[in-house]
Amino acid sequence: MLNIEKYGAIDIGSNAIRLLITTIIEQEGKETKFKKTSLIRVPIRLGEDVFVDGKISKENYLRMKDSMKAFKLLMKSHNVVKYRACATSAMREAENGSEVAKKILKKTGVNIEIIDGNDEAKIIASTNIKTYLTHDKVFLYVDVGGGSTELTIYANGKTVISKSFKLGTVRLINNMVKESMWEKVKDWIKENTKEYEHITLLGTGGNINSTYKFSGTKLGIPMSYQYLIDYYKTVSELSYDDRISILNMNPDRADVIIPALKIYISAMKWRGAECVYVPKIGLSDGIIRSLYNEESKK
Repeated sequence: MLNIEKYGAIDIGSNAIRLLITTIIEQEGKETKFKKTSLIRVPIRLGEDVFVDGKISKENYLRMKDSMKAFKLLMKSHNVVKYRACATSAMREAENGSEVAKKILKKTGVNIEIIDGNDEAKIIASTNIKTYLTHDKVFLYVDVGGGSTELTIYANGKTVISKSFKLGTVRLINNMVKESMWEKVKDWIKENTKEYEHITLLGTGGNINSTYKFSGTKLGIPMSYQYLIDYYKTVSELSYDDRISILNMNPDRADVIIPALKIYISAMKWRGAECVYVPKIGLSDGIIRSLYNEESKK
């Protein structure tokens, strides 16, 4: 006998807003299956508002409101039984972030939770990322977003330490990151990984997923440090327009891909990691898993 339900997750990031609908299939005696049914991504770049002007503009508030209305209708059409909406760096730092969340709740019925970097890392850690955390390996987990980068050290299958830094792709393309921030990230990585002889990277985020897809690497096989260096060089030598026309990138990916690759490559260089695994998960996947785990405990 199968028990089948659909859950929804809304991820409100600095570069885009996403709705993930997942079908959860339970069968007695077997492992629960999580099947991605629908993923909708709307490129509302809240970070360009917040990191430059300090608040969310009226135009982007209206786009958010319309997106939330559409997401709610889509979830209704899919018969979603439970969902959660989480906002990260941009809304967290916006002086009108809480006000916008309240207005959207009133207009659409969608309750947006503004979470901090540590909560974000914990939610993502609730996904199937744990399947990579074998006891004989140490991982540096790097999640690069538009507003921030979350770093976590995993050893012996468990979290050792986590830290969120205001080093994000939208900040970088708007020249909002000082050199001292790069130094802070470098120092943190070196200090917290120095006791481990070998370490491997786990990379998540839209840009590393896009890079992984372009590489043609089979799922479960890591990308090498040298491949990222070569790809970074290729992308950097192309104009913004050429990245869209030749590499078939989305317009809102074509500008942030370069700073994102720089962050991943820098993290690998600072720790001497030779490869990066890309589990192709994100905050929305973690929201689904955390919702399911909460329901399972009841």
